[in-house]
Order: sequence, then C-alpha cells, then structure tokens
Amino acid sequence: MSVVVIVGAQWGDEGKGKIVDVLTEKADAVARYQGGHNAGHTVVINNEKFVLHIIPSGILHKGKACIIGNGVVVEPKSLIEEMDGLTKRGIDVGENLFLSKSSHLIMPYHAAIEREQERLKGSKKIGTTGKGIGPAYVDKTARTGIRAGELLYPEIFKEKLKNNLEGINHLLKALYNATAFDVDEIYGEYMRYTERLSGYIADTDVIANKMIDENKNLLFEGAQGTLLDVDHGTYPYVTSSSAAAGGACTGLGVSPTKISSVVGIVKAYTTRVGEGPFPTEIKDSLGEKIREKGGEYGATTGRPRRCGWLDMVALRYAARVNGFSGIVLTKLDILDGIGKIKICTAYKHEGRLYEEFPKELNILEKCEPVYEEVSGWKENTAGLKSFEKLPSAAQAYIKKIENMLNVKVHIISSGQKRDELIILKEVF
Repeated sequence: MSVVVIVGAQWGDEGKGKIVDVLTEKADAVARYQGGHNAGHTVVINNEKFVLHIIPSGILHKGKACIIGNGVVVEPKSLIEEMDGLTKRGIDVGENLFLSKSSHLIMPYHAAIEREQERLKGSKKIGTTGKGIGPAYVDKTARTGIRAGELLYPEIFKEKLKNNLEGINHLLKALYNATAFDVDEIYGEYMRYTERLSGYIADTDVIANKMIDENKNLLFEGAQGTLLDVDHGTYPYVTSSSAAAGGACTGLGVSPTKISSVVGIVKAYTTRVGEGPFPTEIKDSLGEKIREKGGEYGATTGRPRRCGWLDMVALRYAARVNGFSGIVLTKLDILDGIGKIKICTAYKHEGRLYEEFPKELNILEKCEPVYEEVSGWKENTAGLKSFEKLPSAAQAYIKKIENMLNVKVHIISSGQKRDELIILKEVF
C-alpha cells in the first residue's frame, strides 16, 4: 500500500495533470484535496488533449475511484459541464466519481463579489480568475458557507441561502452598486443541479480511509503550487487554500501518518500566472520564446504565463515545506536550443544576500536574482525515454538540480504525451 501526494513545487502549471494521469496506472484511487475550477490539468492521450478543471485526472482511466475532497470548493454547473464533456468524448463518469458532503459550494454571488473586489483594487488587484474561489473560502472560514451535502436537504439549503443573501445583497448594492440576487432563482437553479449530483455526494473521508485500510494505492493531487499556498506562498498573491502537502490531509480527512511519500512536480524553468513577485522572470524576447514553445497559457483562462529561469531559492523552500521524497522534472525539452541556461542560487536586496526564501513581500518584490550559468544543449530531447540518451549538458543540468535541492529526480517528462517519460525510480 502506498499513499502518494503530488504537489506543485512552484507557482502551479508544472504539469501535474500528466504525471497524475501516468501514475494512476498503479493507483486504485485519485483524490483532489483543494482548490476549485480555477485550476486546469492538461493530459494528452493519443494526440487527443483533455483539460480537467475539478475532476481528478484519474477519471481518464477505467475503474479508478476519483474523489473530490472536502478541501475543494465546487461550482455545480462547472462540475456538471465537465462530466458531460467527458461523457461525450467516451470517458465513463459513473459510480467511480465521489463528491465530499463537506465540500463547500461556490454560489453565483461569490463570483460577483470577486469580480467587484478586483475591479475596485485597480492596479493592486491580485489577478484572480473571477470564478468565486476566494469568496467561497471566505464564507467557509466565516462559517456561513453552504456544503454539498446540504443540497440533499432542500429546506436547509434554502434557509441558509436566504440568510446569506440578506447580507450579500446589501453589500452588492451599497458598496459595489451591483445587481442583487434572487433567492428563488438560485434555489431553483441549484435544485436542478442536485438532480444530477445527488448520486455522487458521499462521505469521501470514509471511502479514502477504507481503501487505505484495504492496502490500496492512493494518489492525492492538489491544484496550483506551493508558492500559491495561502500560508506558505507569496501572500497576498496566492490562492485561498492549502496547496502544499499538508493540505492533502486536511482536504481529504486522512491522517499524516498514512502518507507514504510526497512527490514535487518541478518545471525545468519557472512560470507564474497573474500578479505578484517573480524574481527570475525573463522580460525579453527569450521569455516570449519560452512561452510560445512551452504553450505557457492557462488551461482554464488562456492567460499568458510569465516565464523565467529556474529558481532554486524558491525550490529549496518548497522542498522544505513539503518534505519531498523525490521530484518529477517536466518540460525539459522546452529548453532545447538555448545556449546558456541560468539557475538562480540566491537573491540580493539592499546589499544583503538571501539564500532562504523571504516571507516579506516588500523584500521579495525588489530582490535581484544571483545566477549561476550552465551550458545548454542544441540536441532535441523531446520524446526521449532514456536518461543515457539525453545530451550530456541536459544530464548535467538535471544532476545539478538534484545536488542543489538535495532531492533525487524520479521521473523526467520529455513531452506532452502520456508515454514521453524517463522513469528513473518508480513512485508506487
């Protein structure tokens, strides 16, 4: 039995979807532990691209249990659309999908509030997707949220909805001069969703722990990445949930003592979407070249990702916070043809050298990266399936990452397709 947590080691978009898809072959269940439909996992199977937003990537494999945990916030309409989209493409979404009774629902007013908040912030906006993720987590913490299990009790659902809208409608009109919401309209809409989703709502913590007791292999996946974690990320330019490994336990109701290993997904360079500090960002034509070659556009929003060199200061921090057992290195092939590659080893700020990741936003925003330059390679690495076949400079780059991070690389992804992998050590 193994319980493996897959964690994004940077600002998300590291390629977790493909890796989860591959590892699902040896897993009995895949569980999503945080985030909402603002995330997007891209998987390519036989040249066919699948973009998943909230359903675990394991759904692309027959017979695998797929769990949406209590740490996830769920917008029912989006979930149903994703289910229908998969069904139309021949993917079975049946008895193998489970939605936690304790997952909080994203309501229409959450998206409205988020859009208005961002609008008022102007140049100081966070850069959210406007899908209501943050306000849904706010309500969860404020103990006014509505949970998926309450869809099964229409009277309770309507009473909570009515109570919430009394304050929210006042806020929308008085502060934002925005349109108010109608109780009966939302109630009718969500009861229609209930007809579709009621059979999937379950005690997912019981299901997950029972499978662990039966010595099954479980794979836990998060959305976003460590540097977007609400506690450990570049606050306030973060997501609203615990994207780091610790979030897997609270987001699924599984004890830390049950976790076998934590695998960090590391892109061979660094990207981030939206606002916030990014010390190693490349702001010239090379950054644009990497973006185009790597297809660095949001799977959910289409927003262009900012691209930069590999940041070892941030990665060492992520390794410490998560306790990586090993890492998966993705998108190595995007660096093909770059003559010199830079690795950030430290930051400088006002004459001081920082080898540890600063918590202060005012420092991080003004840090200058200290680079070590290494040789690039001209050869094509895309699709290679053996470490020995990689160019010597690419091998040296990988070994340098291992030495600087003090964590071994278990898998190298050499392309988008499911089979474009170099397996150095089995995760399960």
